[in-house]
Amino acid sequence: MINFFYEMNPILQAFIASFITFSITVFGSSLVLFFKRINKGIMNALLGVSGGIMFAAAIFSLLLPSIEQANNLGLLTIVVVPASILIGTVLLIFLNKLVEKKLVKNNGTKNVFLLIISIILHNIPEGLAIGVAFSSAKILPSVSIASAISLTIGIAIQNFPEGAAISIPLRRSGLSRLKSFIIGALSGIVEVFAAIVGAILVMKVTLVLPFFLAFAAGAMLYVVIEELIPESQEDSDHKTLIAYLTLVGFVLMMILEI
Repeated sequence: MINFFYEMNPILQAFIASFITFSITVFGSSLVLFFKRINKGIMNALLGVSGGIMFAAAIFSLLLPSIEQANNLGLLTIVVVPASILIGTVLLIFLNKLVEKKLVKNNGTKNVFLLIISIILHNIPEGLAIGVAFSSAKILPSVSIASAISLTIGIAIQNFPEGAAISIPLRRSGLSRLKSFIIGALSGIVEVFAAIVGAILVMKVTLVLPFFLAFAAGAMLYVVIEELIPESQEDSDHKTLIAYLTLVGFVLMMILEI
């Protein structure tokens, strides 16, 4: 079964992997059907671990292969890679700021719809990273299917609390349990489309691989630094523990890469 997956077309691999991460979002969203409250400490721990995994994945599965491929293609690596990282980061910052201007309430706090759109925005680079990782594993000898799978696992872990983070606030805002679940679940579907697009672009135009790898790395690093790690540290009583869990996630991903 594993060998069969390894031999698949990378576009199909990306579809299956992103569908799994989407399914975890659905699972997280389903908590609203059974619980009124979710243990915040457990959610923060999951975010911490996944933050570490995704941070390592951005470096080992995306950034380093981007540098390698840029060198192989004879590109000006010192310009191409940093520029692509910054573009990925700045684009997400711009989109987040644009959403905040449109949907922030008068009191300056985020409303439920802003929360949904913010999570959808950061699902796009996650899906893109999955597609790019599986496609690059077919092109670059330094990137393995195992590393792409590890990246998928890290994204899947953080999608669980992410799904609950949408459905439960929707329920509190007055929507029915079923509607809250459906909206929360569908917020993750964008990952599937982004993964397919990323995989197709890389397979069809090899020259874009270093740009896409670095772009996805920059966007993912922004998500980790701006959202995952700060959210995981919201519990002031367990900040040190969450920091250790983040490091554990990073080391686990690094070991898988090695």
